[in-house]
Amino acid sequence: MITAWRVLQLGGSELDAIERGCGQCEIDQCDGSVGYGGSPDESGETTLDAMIMDGNTMEVGAVADLRHVKNAIGVARKVIEYTKHTLLVGESASLFAVRMGFPYEDLTTQKSLSMYSKWLNQSCQPNYWKNVVPDSSKSCGPYKRPEKVTCKEEQTVSQRSVHNHDTIGMVVIGGSGAVASGTSTNGAVHKIPGRVGDSPIAGAGSYADSTAGGAAATGDGDIMMRFLPSYQAVEYMRMGTDPTVACQKVISRIQKYAPKFFGAVICANTTGSYGAACNKIPGFTQFHFMVSSPLLSQPTEQVVDCI
Repeated sequence: MITAWRVLQLGGSELDAIERGCGQCEIDQCDGSVGYGGSPDESGETTLDAMIMDGNTMEVGAVADLRHVKNAIGVARKVIEYTKHTLLVGESASLFAVRMGFPYEDLTTQKSLSMYSKWLNQSCQPNYWKNVVPDSSKSCGPYKRPEKVTCKEEQTVSQRSVHNHDTIGMVVIGGSGAVASGTSTNGAVHKIPGRVGDSPIAGAGSYADSTAGGAAATGDGDIMMRFLPSYQAVEYMRMGTDPTVACQKVISRIQKYAPKFFGAVICANTTGSYGAACNKIPGFTQFHFMVSSPLLSQPTEQVVDCI
């Protein structure tokens, strides 16, 4: 946040601020949920997702399931600058990154290795499988579908810590009212390899439109991406809805279908008003977010009560 604000103060663009701000978080491994060495998947590998959006041109650059390259948001920016595409994924995204001059390196650390071995030792719990054999709630895989399917929907919120999905999401409103947004994450801990959440999806992880505002989401991406919360929040603000209310309305829509989901949304409009909202569940009753603006002497932590 401080990095992004400094970039703007030194005359950098809104996209520069997003790239540098999220990039600093990747280097710092914010919360263990951004950057290398966190959230190992089922095979112990850390993969990264990121996106960046220009609210003036509506261009988006994104990468998902990015391997062996640490600066995911930087690669996402290069997708805008050097391709006509929006989203690159997997090992092919890594090859693109290397062509763009990013180093190819190991994203695994001692910390992510120990998280992985601890998970294996507790019978691969928790995990993201259902309706498979062997029983995924009791043992490790490899899993396959049973001969005779008996679907049982299981919800294991209590078992999964609310901290095993998190993201840096950022919205920047420039002095001229131009809007940019971005996200970066290493995804859900112990995810099935190949899983991509909401973070790199435009309208889900974040969204920016310089005629209305910007928004970014964090939480359980598998649920949240189905509702395009960032896009929806920006559309509410376009209709004149206050940013806090826009965020709340988005959370309420998701609650109807997934009352126990873990998630939050931040919103800012073109005049610089901002707000946030989150879904109240055990262990997550408030959401903390950082704000920098000319009206504040320094970056300030704000807190909202979840609804």
